[in-house]
Amino acid sequence: MAAVQLAGSQHGGPSPDAPQEPGPESGPAFPRLWAKLRALRPDDSSAARTEIHLLLDQLISENYHDGGPVAPEDVSALLVQACRLVRLHQNHLVSKVSQLIHHLLNRLQVIVDEQNLDFLLSYTISAIQQCSPWTHMEILQALAALVYCNGSKCQKYLPDLVGKTGLLMKLSDPAQADPEVRRAAVHCMANLCLSVPGQPCLDEPYQRICFQTFLTTLQSPQWSDMDDIAFCMLLQNALKGIQSLLNGGRKKLTHTEELGALLAVLKKSMFHGLPGLNIEIPTVLYPTLLPQYDGRPPARPQQPQPCTSRPAMNKKKKAKVKPRKVQHGEEEEGEEDSSGEMEASPAPGSADLPRENLLWASPPGLQSLPPDGSGAAGKARSSSLLTCSSWKRASSSESDYSDAEGGMQSKMRSYQAKVRQGALACFLSTIKSIEKKVLYGYWSAFVPDTPELGSPQSVSLMTLTLKDPSPKTRACALQALSAILDGSKQFLSVAEDTSDHRRAFTPFSVTIASSIRELHRCLLLALVAESSSQTLTQVIKCLANLVSNAPYNRLKLSLLTKVWNQIKPYIRHKDVNVRVSSLTLLGAIVSTHAPLPEVQLLLQQPCASGLSGSNPATPHLADWWKKAPSGPSLEETTVSSPKGSAEPCWLIRLCISIVVLPKEDSGSGSEAGSAAGSTYEPSPMRLEALQVLAHLARGYFSVTQAYLMELAELICKCMGEADPSVQLHGAKLLEELGTGLIQQYKADSAIAAAQRVPVVLVVAFWTMMLAGPLPRALQNSEHPTLQASACDALSSILPEAFSILPNDRQVLCITMLLGLNDSKNRLVKAATSRALGVYVLFPCLRQDVIFVADTANAILMSLQDKSLNVRAKAAWSLGNLTDTLIVNMETPDPSFQEEFSGLLLLKMLRSAIEASKDKDKVKSNAVRALGNLLHFLQPSHIEKPRFAEIIEEAIQALISTVLVEAAMKVRWNACYAMGNVFKNPALPLGTALWTSQAYQALTSVVTSCKNFKVRIKSAAALSIPGLRAQYGSIEQYAQIWTALVTALQKSEDTTDFLEFKYCASLRTQVCRALLHLLSLASASDLPCIQDALAHSGNMVRSYILQFLKSGAEGDDTGTAPGPQEGDKMVKRALEHISSIQALAGDTAQSAIASYLKEILTVHADAAGPQMPPCD
Repeated sequence: MAAVQLAGSQHGGPSPDAPQEPGPESGPAFPRLWAKLRALRPDDSSAARTEIHLLLDQLISENYHDGGPVAPEDVSALLVQACRLVRLHQNHLVSKVSQLIHHLLNRLQVIVDEQNLDFLLSYTISAIQQCSPWTHMEILQALAALVYCNGSKCQKYLPDLVGKTGLLMKLSDPAQADPEVRRAAVHCMANLCLSVPGQPCLDEPYQRICFQTFLTTLQSPQWSDMDDIAFCMLLQNALKGIQSLLNGGRKKLTHTEELGALLAVLKKSMFHGLPGLNIEIPTVLYPTLLPQYDGRPPARPQQPQPCTSRPAMNKKKKAKVKPRKVQHGEEEEGEEDSSGEMEASPAPGSADLPRENLLWASPPGLQSLPPDGSGAAGKARSSSLLTCSSWKRASSSESDYSDAEGGMQSKMRSYQAKVRQGALACFLSTIKSIEKKVLYGYWSAFVPDTPELGSPQSVSLMTLTLKDPSPKTRACALQALSAILDGSKQFLSVAEDTSDHRRAFTPFSVTIASSIRELHRCLLLALVAESSSQTLTQVIKCLANLVSNAPYNRLKLSLLTKVWNQIKPYIRHKDVNVRVSSLTLLGAIVSTHAPLPEVQLLLQQPCASGLSGSNPATPHLADWWKKAPSGPSLEETTVSSPKGSAEPCWLIRLCISIVVLPKEDSGSGSEAGSAAGSTYEPSPMRLEALQVLAHLARGYFSVTQAYLMELAELICKCMGEADPSVQLHGAKLLEELGTGLIQQYKADSAIAAAQRVPVVLVVAFWTMMLAGPLPRALQNSEHPTLQASACDALSSILPEAFSILPNDRQVLCITMLLGLNDSKNRLVKAATSRALGVYVLFPCLRQDVIFVADTANAILMSLQDKSLNVRAKAAWSLGNLTDTLIVNMETPDPSFQEEFSGLLLLKMLRSAIEASKDKDKVKSNAVRALGNLLHFLQPSHIEKPRFAEIIEEAIQALISTVLVEAAMKVRWNACYAMGNVFKNPALPLGTALWTSQAYQALTSVVTSCKNFKVRIKSAAALSIPGLRAQYGSIEQYAQIWTALVTALQKSEDTTDFLEFKYCASLRTQVCRALLHLLSLASASDLPCIQDALAHSGNMVRSYILQFLKSGAEGDDTGTAPGPQEGDKMVKRALEHISSIQALAGDTAQSAIASYLKEILTVHADAAGPQMPPCD
């Protein structure tokens, strides 16, 4: 092209001293050759072409790594100069310069800058248009290297490349005669789609064109004249392109047909070349409709299904050092995967399906560990296997292979494995880019189900995990399965197989339960059959994800027992990542749906069960975990192991030993996570052991409490170490233990007093903590996360124990918390605000006016913080503090109310009003505090003029919050707060201007709020005033009565299935409010009541009778009526109505009285002779 040839002016000018002839030259190769190239001028003579040929050959053959780093801008300038020297009619030179572009950019790993990219793209596009077809392969390789990570800078060339008649569209067409050119074009398009963080993606129309091209490529059959390896490389490039589009975040798979077609080709590609498997996959997979209740997504009832686990990592290139560096979408072929596949060979029949009978083998058959094939302990975790595998790059070079490496057969297996890995990586990206409810519609296509008798097992991700010869592919399949399982708890919660279902159809719940059982069976088979440590880690992680999400409380027993018994030997595996993941799995078992009776029994198993017979990596642990619990935990209390068993919990003993005992030099090589010269187990092992102990403390405290003082020593040791991570996990364990002790002493606790940890032992526990490193952790300002965690731990102290602590320890706790409230770190400040909110509820502190005032000032300061989290915690604490004010107000001693500062009350009211205008997280507790404060106000406060305005403002804030369309919790708290306001007899309820506004807000909510719990709370608030005068005028009373009747009438009007369970509670509360209003009615109110009953009397009667019959039917107020309370309320209303002096000529009184008598008579007849008849 003329434009290209015109650009022949030299880049940077010639170097006059540049040598013209190669000779005995020394020095770095790149500057020397670059100087030669700059000295040349465009010339079409034969001698000039020969010289350029020789120089280009020299540039391609040089090893640039020996001469020091080369500046990227110099590489770009050299390539521009080379292109300017070569005219487009010189086919051989164009081919040579294309090879140079491809070679230099890949070898030196250079991304071309935008200015030079513009010239080079123009040159290569023109070259494809003008040069002979035999040069297209090399030019496309050069183009692929240029556009790699540069897609956003190629906007003006996109129409020429991927427009409807673009070059790449033509060359990638299935009708393209040369398969290698087609593969190179698809590779080029895939590199173009690769997005770089922070840079724009391709425009949507071009994304759609590229996606369809990749999809068509994957759907097309292999040509008869295309060799298998070329076809594999074509598939790899198409898969890479789709994954790049999905990872960019802009490609949305919203159409069922598009998603179904993609999933179909991905499933087909997942099994590409897998030995012994020949499957037919439909061109489109369609989702199975799932039950649509409780917001759960749809899934196919008659096949297996997947669950999701955390996708291990994001897409990053593998950072392994190779003899030859590769980049720009170049695929590194052969060696790694070949060796990886050979790694599995020592395990005969590795994961072959006929070995399924190994799965449920008796424990003795499972004691020996499978041979460990590969991993050094320091190897990076395999979480990024899918996204960093070498399939991302493609090259035509086949020089990496030789007969010595296994010949064509080995090479073929390697390429096929890369296709499967690429399909799995692309599938993982697909999982991340679609909603879970959409994904679970395809559950049966990728997750195994128990095959019917005589039927073959359907192919799934577990087929790859059990049968693929490549350990990397097996790990990729496991990672994809984990991604499906992650977050599947709600979907799997429908599973149920606790009873035998003998019916004509299989319920969906049974289908899902069957799938869960099959996943357990296959993963446990994979566990015993796996030979690669890296893949073994993925098996265990996948099991942990399954355990975390499966509803074991709805499944038959034994699933967890099988997992428990089979994972035990791996705790001593020589690879540290396997050991860590084994502990993670045990942690998942003891945290899922805790406490489970099955796990409770497992924890009581003899300590050596399932552990003998293996070669322990840490044999010194064996005696340690067999020891019975020692120290005050057994000597000072009879609370030992559950049910009085003297057998120690082996898991607790194991975790303690991992944390505190020095490791033995077992000669297993370097350990991941262990510092040089460390005497303990690697840090990940110790941290995971501490997490397991925390899970046990949370879910199985009855087992853990026997080790309380021993764990106290362990916590002191951890928090005294230099490693902040160990300190932090120690503090978390302390918090869980403290919370477990508090749960035991709660009023509604089912734990018998004799089975609780004695308070004296709890005091000893906390005395040790406060005398140890806990105060130092609280003062460690260099590690604010540790400080915050220590604050959380300090807030978990048992109130009964705190009151017995020595006075100096109590003062220490309070002083530390009040001091930390001034911290500039928001994490610390939030934790401190919450801790103060806990302490202010302590019985021994809540009547201390000075402490309550100090806490109030600290909380009010935090309410002004810029951090929403700090303000939310402070608002919660303010709500607790005002609860304390109400509790103190109800005590006989009035000294607290008298001594509490009125000025501080004023400040609290102002702060709560401001907080009620904040975000919902703050607002919900701010309105709770407002209600309590208005309830607490004494006549001496209300009489003061400075309080009048603030009271009006506070009530207006509550009214607006009741009416605002906010979160349910906010409106519920606002209605609750309004009820608290009505409880203060000193407020002018009934006469104040705000009375009608308050009642209008509550009646609006009780009849129309979508949330029934809010309706219930508003009805409860309307039934609180104890005097007729407090309901205001006759019209106001009539409005409230009518609204309550309407609320009763509309008590089943909802489109939300979840609200139906609150219908009965709503009717109960509304009936109580109506009867309460009747018991206060005046003669002037009776006509409006009579009118309402004339229109809706039958409906009201039926619901009141239902209320009387249900007796103690619960409501949402927390105060369920007694069995006779309903009768008493009706009788009280009847007595009151009968006692009213009726107005002359008014028949309303007798009509209402007759109505109530009829209700009592009907109820008495229905109840039988045990109920006294109505007078």
